[in-house]
Amino acid sequence: HLPGQKVDATIAKTRHSTQGVGLISPPPHHDIYSIEDLAQLIYDLKNVNPIADVSVKLVSEVGVGTVAAGVVKAGADHITISGSDGGTGASPLTSLKHAGSPWEIGLAETQQRLVEKNLRSRVGLQVDGGLKTGRDVIIGALLGADEFGFATAPLIAAGCIMCRKCHLNICSAGLATQDPVMRKKFKGAPEHVINYFFFAANEVREILASLGFTRLDEIIGASELLEKDEMLSHWKAKGLDFSRIFHKVDALKEETFWTSRQEHPIDDILDRVLIEQAHPALTAKTPVAFEVGIKNVDRSVGAMLSGEVAKRYRHRGLKEDTINVTLRGTAGQSFGAFLARGITFNLIGDGNDYVGKGLSGGKIIIRPPENSRIVAEDSIIVGNTVLYGATEGECYFRGVAGERFAVRNSGAIAIVEGVGDHGCEYMTGGVVVVLGATGRNFAAGMSGGVAYVFDETGDFASRCNTETVDLEQVQEASADVSGAMTRHDEEPLYQLISKHLHYTGSARATEILDNWADYRRKFTKLMPRMLVETESESGSD
Repeated sequence: HLPGQKVDATIAKTRHSTQGVGLISPPPHHDIYSIEDLAQLIYDLKNVNPIADVSVKLVSEVGVGTVAAGVVKAGADHITISGSDGGTGASPLTSLKHAGSPWEIGLAETQQRLVEKNLRSRVGLQVDGGLKTGRDVIIGALLGADEFGFATAPLIAAGCIMCRKCHLNICSAGLATQDPVMRKKFKGAPEHVINYFFFAANEVREILASLGFTRLDEIIGASELLEKDEMLSHWKAKGLDFSRIFHKVDALKEETFWTSRQEHPIDDILDRVLIEQAHPALTAKTPVAFEVGIKNVDRSVGAMLSGEVAKRYRHRGLKEDTINVTLRGTAGQSFGAFLARGITFNLIGDGNDYVGKGLSGGKIIIRPPENSRIVAEDSIIVGNTVLYGATEGECYFRGVAGERFAVRNSGAIAIVEGVGDHGCEYMTGGVVVVLGATGRNFAAGMSGGVAYVFDETGDFASRCNTETVDLEQVQEASADVSGAMTRHDEEPLYQLISKHLHYTGSARATEILDNWADYRRKFTKLMPRMLVETESESGSD
C-alpha cells in the first residue's frame, strides 16, 4: 500500500495513475480469486516472456501447503512463503500485527505437502519474514527453503532507524520518502548492505562446516538435523506438539529441493503462427495483414507476439496497424493480453474473459459474424474482467460485456454496447463509452479517467456508485466571442462513437449518430473527484 500523499507526479506517471491517490499492488498481479485465475495469469506471463520465471507469494498460515500444491499445478516456477514478522512501516497496524503465522510453520507445511505430492522438485521455494542472521538461513534450509528473502535487515543496514513513519512521507533517515528535502538526509551506501550480507554468508558457512557440509543444497529439507531436544524440554513448551513442524516425508533427495523445470504448454500455440506470419513487420517494420482461425482453446492469443514486439522495440512498439490480424471464431481467455502498440486484432466472433488484459497500446475490435442473426446490442460479445489493468490502446466491442468491465483500466479507450455489474471498477485512467445499459455498482473506486454512459431510460444514477465520482451532463460545443468553436465533451464523444461505427458497423452507433441532437442529452459523464488520502486513512501505528 502506497499512501496518497506519497504518490507524486513521477510515481503517478509510472503507475498510470493520479497524483495524490493511494496505490495498491499493480494489476494484473493483484486481485486473484481462484487457482484457475492464477493458472491463467501464469500462462499469460509465460507467453509474453517465455524465458522468465513466474513467482507466486503466499502468506504463511494454516493450509498454505495445500494452496502451494495448487500453485505448482497451476504452473508457477517459484513460490515465496512470507511470514508474519518484518514488513513495511507504511502498512496499517492491522496489517503489521495480523499478517499470518511465523514463517517456520508455513514453510514446514509447504515443504512437506509438496514433497508428499511429488511436486517439490518442480518449483523454487523461497522464505521471508524478518530473516536476520545466517542461523535463520540454515533453519530455513533445513525446513525446506531453496532461497531466502531479506528486506528489513538490509534496510536497517542502509540507514533505517525504524521510526514507523513511512506512511507519513517524513522518514527521518531519508529512505522511505518522496520528499526531496527529507531525501537529502539519506546517508546509506551500497557497501553497508554488502557488508551485512558478507556477515550473514560467513555465518552460514560456519554453521554448514560444523554440520559437516559444504553446500547449502545438501541440507535442504533435512529437518532431522535441527536440534530440538533442549527447546522441547523448556517449561514454556510443555503441552505443545511440534511433531508436525519437524516431520520429514520419505523421498529421494532430488525430490526434496528444486532440481527440475516446470513444463509450460506454449510450444504449439496460435501465437507461433502469428509470429511467423508477422516476421516482416517484426524484423523490418514492414506492414502485414493476414487472417487466421481461432478456437476457444486458443488462450492468451497475442501475448507472445506482443512479447516479440517488446523485445525489439520496447514499449514504443510499431506504427499503428503495422500488424493487422483478422481472426474468425471464438477466442479463449485473455485474448489480446498485453497487446503491444502497432498490433490490431479484428475478431469476427466473440471473446471470453480477460480480453485485453494489460493492453499496452494495441487495438482490439470484436464484432459478430456478418451472417449472424443475433441482435448485437442485446447480446454478450466478451466475458468478464475485460481490459483488466490496461494502460494504453483502443477497444471496440459491438455487443455487451460481462462484469467488471475495464476494472483498473489505466489509460485505454474502450467502447462497448452494455456492461454487467461493477463496470469501471478502480479505474485510474482512460476513456470508456457505454452505449447501453449497465449493471449495478458502476464506477466503484474509480479515481481517474472518464466514462460516458448512454442513459436511455434515465435510471443510471441508481446503479452508479457515486462515492468517488460526480455525474455530469455532456457539454455541448459552442462558439466563443471570436466565433471559434470551443472544444467540449460533445466533439470527442461524437468522434469515438463514429470510430466505433467505422470499425464494427454498429447499428446502435448508427442510431445514436443519426439522432445526435436528441441522444446527446441522454449521455451521462462520470468524472472522478480528487481524493487525497489523509494520515488517518492511510493507517498509522
